[in-house]
Amino acid sequence: MQVLTAGEERAVAFCEGELCIRTLETKEDLTKAYQLRHRVFAERLKWVPEQTNGLESDMYDAWSTSIGVFAGDNTLLGLVRMTHAPVPFMLESEFSACLMGGHRVRKETDTAEITRLAIDPAITDRGLSSRLMKTIFKGMYQWCLLHEVRYTYMVVEHRLLRVVQRMGWPCKALGEPVALPPAEVFSIGGVLDLEEFRSQASVSRSAMLDWLTTTAPTLGPAYAQQPTQGQKSEMEAYAKLAEGRLSSYAT
Repeated sequence: MQVLTAGEERAVAFCEGELCIRTLETKEDLTKAYQLRHRVFAERLKWVPEQTNGLESDMYDAWSTSIGVFAGDNTLLGLVRMTHAPVPFMLESEFSACLMGGHRVRKETDTAEITRLAIDPAITDRGLSSRLMKTIFKGMYQWCLLHEVRYTYMVVEHRLLRVVQRMGWPCKALGEPVALPPAEVFSIGGVLDLEEFRSQASVSRSAMLDWLTTTAPTLGPAYAQQPTQGQKSEMEAYAKLAEGRLSSYAT
């Protein structure tokens, strides 16, 4: 395995059907991301104050990487932000109330934090929303593979943690649910060990693991790799569990 140098960033770029998943690097893409985040986290969820410029950004963007899912016309449909240790995590400050029981946040370079997970709130097709969410999860997984990340932290609505666990992701709670201001949503911190996930999934969810691991190059929709029937069945179950939940509550 090739060892990454400190601060080295590797871009995610692949197709999933007609969707394009890629690291957001250009000013245009980042502006779209901040606009989408504002619609979700400021206007809809009221987790952060609304801004007159319609953009939601914070200091963590300076040292984090965002991954977007785009339609064929280059419309941004969803995104997630990955923060690679040892830089500061939101879990250590804004979400520190979720750190109960004296848990020490791991800050080695095999660790990252997942934040700002969002789907365009204008999308009303629940099937599409579920598909977008699982595609974002694939983008996150690919980013972790590229950066040799084993552990990922996240803060989610407390019921969602059980959903994630039932999907086969061994995400361990860091404490009890707490009401995080300003929305006072009962949330809980969790940490996911991807090595543990791969070990379990290779036996019980091999189709899902194959789907997460296999990508098609970004050559356009005509070249996108289609899932096998087994992968479709596995991911339909995955999408049903996630439907309507992650887009509303993941931080």
